[in-house]
Amino acid sequence: MLKNPISVKVKVEDGIVPRSFPLDSIRNIAIIAHIDAGKTTVTERMLYYTGRTYRIGEVDEGTAVMDWMEQERERGITITAAATTCYWHDHRINIIDTPGHVDFTAEVERCLRVLDGGVVVFDAVAGVEAQSEAVWRQANRYHVPRICFLNKMDRVGASFNHSLSMIKERLKANPLPIQLPLGSGTSYQGIIDLVENKAWSFDGNPDSEPVEVAIPEPARATCTKFRQELIEKLAECDDQIMVAYLGGEDITPPELKLALRKATLANKGVPILCGSALRNKGIRLLLDAIISYLPSPLDMPPVRAIDTRTGTEVTRLAKDDAPFSALAFKAVSDPFVGRLVYFRVYSGRVEAGAQIFNSTRGKKERIGRLLLMHANHREEVVEADTGAIVATLGLKNTFTGDTLCHHSQPVLLESIRFPEPVLSIAVEPRTRAEQDKLDEALQKLTEEDPTFKVDYSEETGQTVISGMGELHLEVIVGRLLSEFGVGAKVGTPRVAYKETITMPVRVEGKFIRQTGGHGQYGHVCLEFEPGERGTGFQFVGRVKSGAIPKKFIKAVETGIKEAMGSGVWAGYPLVDIKATLYDGSYHEVDSSELAFKIAGSMALKNGVMKAKPTLLEPIMKLEVVTPEEFLGDIIGDLNSRRGRIEAINTRGEICAIHAFIPLAETFGYTTAIRSLTQGRATHSIEFYQYQELPAELVDQIKVMGRR
Repeated sequence: MLKNPISVKVKVEDGIVPRSFPLDSIRNIAIIAHIDAGKTTVTERMLYYTGRTYRIGEVDEGTAVMDWMEQERERGITITAAATTCYWHDHRINIIDTPGHVDFTAEVERCLRVLDGGVVVFDAVAGVEAQSEAVWRQANRYHVPRICFLNKMDRVGASFNHSLSMIKERLKANPLPIQLPLGSGTSYQGIIDLVENKAWSFDGNPDSEPVEVAIPEPARATCTKFRQELIEKLAECDDQIMVAYLGGEDITPPELKLALRKATLANKGVPILCGSALRNKGIRLLLDAIISYLPSPLDMPPVRAIDTRTGTEVTRLAKDDAPFSALAFKAVSDPFVGRLVYFRVYSGRVEAGAQIFNSTRGKKERIGRLLLMHANHREEVVEADTGAIVATLGLKNTFTGDTLCHHSQPVLLESIRFPEPVLSIAVEPRTRAEQDKLDEALQKLTEEDPTFKVDYSEETGQTVISGMGELHLEVIVGRLLSEFGVGAKVGTPRVAYKETITMPVRVEGKFIRQTGGHGQYGHVCLEFEPGERGTGFQFVGRVKSGAIPKKFIKAVETGIKEAMGSGVWAGYPLVDIKATLYDGSYHEVDSSELAFKIAGSMALKNGVMKAKPTLLEPIMKLEVVTPEEFLGDIIGDLNSRRGRIEAINTRGEICAIHAFIPLAETFGYTTAIRSLTQGRATHSIEFYQYQELPAELVDQIKVMGRR
């Protein structure tokens, strides 16, 4: 008898085939890593070995199943997270292959929010790279248990030990090696399993089974040392292993596996595996590790939510008979079936055609068709139960981060936070007749991508799109033409500068209008002061008793917020300001919310001009990996771009430069670094924080903002 089965009824030509899996046989995982570490190649092999596909797709050949978008196949990179489902040893594995480029970090963010576990892929030559750190921090934020796969062990320069030390030092993790490589570089042939104390050899043929071989004599001492260290680490977090270890007892492989699973689920350790996905080495054992060590929905703590009727915190158990609750984590416009919304079911079940409640927006919705996704291919199902990740048609008012639940027991799950866009460009249609078509396409793209923003400038008459970097916006513009058939002319990139103030100031705001009937009267006394970086806007109402009625205080806050959005001093949005309303006055007849809203915006505009305003610019975290011979040229170029070098790490003839650089100075950097290093250096950039713009550049940027 199955406990808490997930029933997935898949429609086929000759009927409906039921497939049932107990909740403890479900794995919801993400494949995450730095760009070019081999995530998609790993996923393609997993699909082949599980029988999901019958031909191995290759990224370089543009035949990868998971890289289904035209631009992904052209560029050889993953742009959008792709979901699929496969089956291995009576377990169902829901996989999401995520992008590795920093410009598409939102895809990783939303996937980690709804998944239970992660497989982190590392390039065994490069080790821990910049985006590897970023995705690791994202996984930490959501407490996602994970295992690591050191890929490309067959490449010259691959180093298991160096990658291991980088995981420990740069990620502050507790690595638990459960495999050692059998050879490395061109001599790499297999792995040594420290849990089973066996060695396995692979011949590279995807259809060949791993062959058990004797552990080579030179590797026996290393194997014994690593296995002993593994047992000692597990003894620190598992009492049964500790008792057996101190008593000198033999610890069996099942006992080690159980202890490893406990440590992984508690995020006290990270199992480390190795292999070469491109050469079909180690993938079967990786699938075994996913089942053995990563969590099922039952292993995760009950999801916490807010009861919207009482405002109190409640939990939802991972059970089919619990009230339905789910989180929408992605919306896409499918050219064949329409608008798809992906969601993860945390509790209960939902059937196609059922009415549900969107508690985030307070609207009832009706589930249309339910679909199991395999990249861009679809399998229709009639219901989705606890732990399922499915897509649906018919949800018109549901967007990324929205909670879906049963209307009789409405709850609100924690939403998903995304970074703000840092780069803007102006776009316009090639012909006036295409304007409506462009607006419609941009609207659909903003619904898909929370880090993509569209604004219309009343002053310039331009449509301005903002994103996470040059590649992000380049892909958006390419999609406008390829998917929506809209040709767009693109302006030069613009940096998303911000305004702020540097000193506290007290000001008044008065809005008084006399007419034949009721007039308008609003009077506020406000103190503005600089806030901490990244705090945005804070409002404190501290008026004297009766000076301003409570119903008008919210209007003052709204007026200030609206004025901050359009910019006051240089035309850029205002951030990091604390406003305190400490006094004011009102008129019994003439005062209104509109009057106090305008008074608040007037006070802000007056206050900013007196509070020594300045500009903030986005600063990026940059890592450049280069042969040592080009080190001087790269440092010189970074200095000319106002870069600040934090550290230089050397490994043999390869140097890794860690620096901070203003976003405005990174345009065209890819071309520049290729020219400086004959194409031999690589780099990655991610957003760090906003910092004050140097005084000598403020006037120049102010003029640009006013245009």
